[in-house]
Amino acid sequence: MRTVSPPDTWTYALRLPHDPRAARVARVTVRSVLDSHGRSEVLDAVELLTSELVTNAYRHTNGPASLRLTALDDGRLRVGLWDSHPRVPAPFGSPPRDRVPLAPVDGEGGRGLRLVQEYADCWGGRSLGDGMLDRGAGKLLWFEVGG
Repeated sequence: MRTVSPPDTWTYALRLPHDPRAARVARVTVRSVLDSHGRSEVLDAVELLTSELVTNAYRHTNGPASLRLTALDDGRLRVGLWDSHPRVPAPFGSPPRDRVPLAPVDGEGGRGLRLVQEYADCWGGRSLGDGMLDRGAGKLLWFEVGG
């Protein structure tokens, strides 16, 4: 009799309050989870991109966010972030994906979503509604790395 091992898949979810420390909490959580699963090859990229998405959620919404890390059975890692604002920013819109322009050299922001374009293997997003009539208001942005 042969034993079949299940794929090394797992999921972690984290609810983040609307708090300026949320990006740090997300980074520490991502580092801990990926270290514990031996996924150091994607650690830096996932930590950076997660931090950028959580920071944008904090800056552009007034509510909480939810982070989900999922190891897929083909070796890829998917990171999803829900927040309460329904607008899906470039580059997460429908194909063909909008390109995010380079941020001004002397600008204080505007680099986060460009980093997603550069470091993620694929990404996407969708609006879940504006919250007026929909119970699932907000949006879901995701990216994948590795594999």
